Amino acid sequence: MPQNGCCVYCQCSFLRSPYRPQQAVCSRPECQRRRRADYHRRKLEVDPEYRQVVRDSQKQWWDEHPHYQQQHRQQSPVQVESNRQRQRGRDQKRRIERLVRNNLALNLTRSVSEVWLLGPKVRDLDRNNLASAQVLILFPYGSILAFSEAREFKYSRTVT
Repeated sequence: MPQNGCCVYCQCSFLRSPYRPQQAVCSRPECQRRRRADYHRRKLEVDPEYRQVVRDSQKQWWDEHPHYQQQHRQQSPVQVESNRQRQRGRDQKRRIERLVRNNLALNLTRSVSEVWLLGPKVRDLDRNNLASAQVLILFPYGSILAFSEAREFKYSRTVT
């Protein structure tokens, strides 16, 4: 006689098969797909022979279809651009996480200049001591002339 069970994935009640009393997953396609994927993942972790068979099978498929990836990218430019944007986001997130964990310190207190951190991710840099940045140097109007004269003086000394 079939018993009621509770699916481990969707938590829905279902009737267990009389031939499989230990059944833990309902018959919904999504739950079955997840069950098979979990089995496959577990089997890859524990069974070296199964892992090798899967690798060989994948290698054979790629050897038989060497231009698949290139053709797929050409046929779906919208997906290619979407993937590119998502990869840029992941790269930026990775760079910010590296900056947040950074603990190399530079002493900026002796500098007369001010350091301003601008941008949408500044909150994530609150514990950071080192950040790569583009530097824009702004001089008061009177000191621009002094700076350009000093630079010309330096260049004239090295040229002669």
